Amino acid sequence: MHISDGVLPISVAIGTYVVSAGICTWSVKRTRSEDLPKVAVLTAAFFVASLIHLPFGPTSVHLIIPGLVGALLGPSAFLAIALGLVLQCLLFQFGGLTALGANMLMMGLPALLAGWFFYHFKGRSRKQRIFVGALCGGGATVFAALLLALLLASGGEDFYGVAKLALIAHIPVVLIETGVTAMIVSFLLKVKPELLETPFALKGQK
Repeated sequence: MHISDGVLPISVAIGTYVVSAGICTWSVKRTRSEDLPKVAVLTAAFFVASLIHLPFGPTSVHLIIPGLVGALLGPSAFLAIALGLVLQCLLFQFGGLTALGANMLMMGLPALLAGWFFYHFKGRSRKQRIFVGALCGGGATVFAALLLALLLASGGEDFYGVAKLALIAHIPVVLIETGVTAMIVSFLLKVKPELLETPFALKGQK
């Protein structure tokens, strides 16, 4: 899912950098000091999950767990995704430096929306929380795949075919992420339910 250097037009690369920097700044300001250990753990989980590649025809796809990161971190989800992407870019050359803003936006924005959705709609019953967690897992991945296809298509007609293939290739990822997020939410409800109570305040008190 990582976009490489030279794919995006300069205007798109710069624009996504600016937007991602703004959202990342907001995410840092909304991160509570007591959430920092959880941010570190979820950053590591995102980092490792992205290394699990699934072969799909001539290409491969990988897990990104934006729904799970969002459900557990709320407003801090964008920060965790951004940190994971910077490390992947610098250590393994996953995605280009010029496309880092686009990659942050593509995976961080769905995580933020998943966090907002989970906080407001998780309800009180165990079944509803698992169901909403599953929706976050699958829905955030669908949104990320759509953003990927849109960004690739912005590179011109040469990338239209790649954009379609990328979208189709993520169908199995959506199914896997739906199941994985539901299972992890179910497990956390048994052993550490307070981890699923991260508040999601857009402004004001954290």
